[in-house]
Amino acid sequence: MDHADHIALLRDGIAGLSHGAWADLGSGAGAFTLALADLLGSGGSIVSVDRDGEALATQARLMAARFPDTSVRYLRADLLSQLVVEPLDGVVMANALHFMPDRDGFLCRLAAWIRPGGRFILVEYDSDRGNRWVPHPLSWDTWRAISVRAGFRDTRLIGRVPSRFLGSIYSAVSVVGDHTVQSTRDQDDR
Repeated sequence: MDHADHIALLRDGIAGLSHGAWADLGSGAGAFTLALADLLGSGGSIVSVDRDGEALATQARLMAARFPDTSVRYLRADLLSQLVVEPLDGVVMANALHFMPDRDGFLCRLAAWIRPGGRFILVEYDSDRGNRWVPHPLSWDTWRAISVRAGFRDTRLIGRVPSRFLGSIYSAVSVVGDHTVQSTRDQDDR
């Protein structure tokens, strides 16, 4: 994939929101952070989160060269830790959710970071069978079911590209509900 592919996978999820505070979770060297910056323009701000400090440094150099007017804060953190992020208008998570063994719990926390009406864009392999490099992928059909449990609504497919690993990669956008929805797991614990 190249920059144009990254933009195409995000574009319809960001349409109409070329402002606000966004995060790229599990951002790596920043392929999708760069696409997000391109789509948001100078009206938005980005928090780029990854546990790899070198990847964030590479990303910072690329961002400064290509999008010097974009406000970006780099946060070195593990998404599995008790990360707390300020209220956001949107979150991009590209090829990172498949590393979460407890994705339902993580998604409920993530939904709380996004303002009601904000957007979550997921980019993921369209498979429910993983391997050692992609341990917990989730297909588009699985994501539609999980998104409701996590408090998201209006989930829709916005892009797809072929991949030599696991067939294809899709992108989907979901809108955050009013934060009164609790996961099925939380309700079962009562």
